[in-house]
Amino acid sequence: MDPQEEQEHDGYADEVPADDSMMDAEDDDPHHEDQQNPSTVESIEDLKRRLKAIEEETGALQEMHDKVAKEMGAPALDSSVANSTQAEKEEVDARSIYVGNVDYACTPEEVQQHFQSCGTVNRVTILTDKFGQPKGFAYVEFVEVEAVQNAILLNESELHGRQLKVSAKRTNIP
Repeated sequence: MDPQEEQEHDGYADEVPADDSMMDAEDDDPHHEDQQNPSTVESIEDLKRRLKAIEEETGALQEMHDKVAKEMGAPALDSSVANSTQAEKEEVDARSIYVGNVDYACTPEEVQQHFQSCGTVNRVTILTDKFGQPKGFAYVEFVEVEAVQNAILLNESELHGRQLKVSAKRTNIP
């Protein structure tokens, strides 16, 4: 062993207790593991009560959400169906277009108005960076699939003095 390794190991020797009195006391008591501090038992019971209350509140919130969703005609939130399936994403993408070279000052309402003649616009998404500044492109989702072909005809049309690039939205395959 070289002197440097010896020096490193010497530093650890200081941390080892000199006597085993603490360990011996635990070894002498055969029921040591079975005994628990009363305050620990109380805190565990308190945590169990709080967890049960949170679970009950979550259930109540779920019921309220489902009731409101039913009244509004929206589908109920179901955790097993909460994530969109790949088929649903592809169906939405089939009704959507990519719009490039969008002016940074353009609002979603202006983009919607520009593509309104193609069909009923369901949603306009202008992507932004982490500072909230527009990235210069958008996605437009239509209600009808046929509107996508009409929107592609607006490729190279102008909005805010900029020539737009319009194409069908690709489905991102992870």
